[in-house]
Amino acid sequence: MIGYTCVGTNDLARATAFYDKLFSIMGASHFFEMDRGIGWGTAPDKPMFCVMKPFDGQSATVGNGDMVALLAKDAAQVDALHAKALALGGRDEGAPGLRGDDFYGAYFRDLDGNKLAAYCMLPVSA
Repeated sequence: MIGYTCVGTNDLARATAFYDKLFSIMGASHFFEMDRGIGWGTAPDKPMFCVMKPFDGQSATVGNGDMVALLAKDAAQVDALHAKALALGGRDEGAPGLRGDDFYGAYFRDLDGNKLAAYCMLPVSA
């Protein structure tokens, strides 16, 4: 059901460099570029992630409780996304690990303070 998600930035060049490197782990590339933003995706029929300067010209701010979750292919990719985000200057919001029986996730903030999660669902042992 989700077509795309969007987070705000006050520094598009810095955000682009961060997400280009982060999303290279997932094989995502630019699906569109414009003066106010960029969108990354893996296929035209899959959800896209965008970073944009606000349309109203005001400063981008971080919403309390807002978060975008990135579906990783496995736990190793969750670990890699979290590590790359921190190496690129992002902030840790929760180290990779199992939460519940089959949810493996990690949490971080990008350079603008937007909160993201990387997660995958693990097979439940019988």
